[in-house]
Amino acid sequence: FCFIDRTSTSSDCFKKPKTKRAKRFLEKREPKLTENTKNAILIKVIQKIPNPYLFFFRKNITRPFEDQTSLEFFSKKSDCSLFLFGSHNKKRPNNLIIGRMFDYHVLDMIELGIEKFVSLKDIKNSKCPEGTKPMLIFAGDTFDLNEEYRRLKSLLIDFFRGPTVPTIRLAGLEYVLHFTAMDGKIYMRSYKVLLKKSGCKIPRIELEEMGPSLDLVMRRTHLASEDLYKLSLKQPKALKPKKKKNISHDVFGTSYGRIHMQKQDLSKLQTRKMKGLKKRPAAKMTEEDEGISPKKSKSVL
Repeated sequence: FCFIDRTSTSSDCFKKPKTKRAKRFLEKREPKLTENTKNAILIKVIQKIPNPYLFFFRKNITRPFEDQTSLEFFSKKSDCSLFLFGSHNKKRPNNLIIGRMFDYHVLDMIELGIEKFVSLKDIKNSKCPEGTKPMLIFAGDTFDLNEEYRRLKSLLIDFFRGPTVPTIRLAGLEYVLHFTAMDGKIYMRSYKVLLKKSGCKIPRIELEEMGPSLDLVMRRTHLASEDLYKLSLKQPKALKPKKKKNISHDVFGTSYGRIHMQKQDLSKLQTRKMKGLKKRPAAKMTEEDEGISPKKSKSVL
């Protein structure tokens, strides 16, 4: 799902920049047909992850389910549409809240409890380089049947999808994030893809766990209404592909075109003259029996 994160509000329309620097700053935040890569706020950092699209706040500044004003303020200040909030207390130990914004207001927010955590340092294997785009795999029918799990799947895709790239190379597909929903829990595992020799052009693929891994359980949810959710999914008309007549696509993406032609008279179709198409003596005899006179041969003068 693609969410339109920045839309102009009435208060922003009256602010006129006084300097060129302020003008460039406001132009970056204006609504665009193709939105920028989404940034994320990490509040009360659980693990240090060097990433240019993450902003860290080390203090526990808010309680998202009780008061969302401070969270929305920092989201607008840092131009972040995603947030991850970590906390720990007696009532809800090892708590993790993941959410996203629409028009700088909380759209979806899901609280997860961490029952088991294994860090990167605990697994002594080779790691993927920084900035590697992950491949996301979701296993379990719950992600498709339950509305809360369906929103969680969409939120995780939004959080881990990273920047949009025009091309992909085979060697760059080396990072897998696997999410499994089973028995009321969500299991998150991280793997590194190893390409082994197989004796043919297609390499043999092996997965090596590299961490981190988490066992999560869903606690509280704050989901947007259906009307607001549909509004966040709305795309500008300029981005919608124009429908082409008489063109269809199959499940593999192959295009098929249908051409309409006028009815042809096959009796007037000119074919190539061949010796094999000439009438044989047996055919001439049958024509004489039926009373059809054969063509007279031209006499030589």
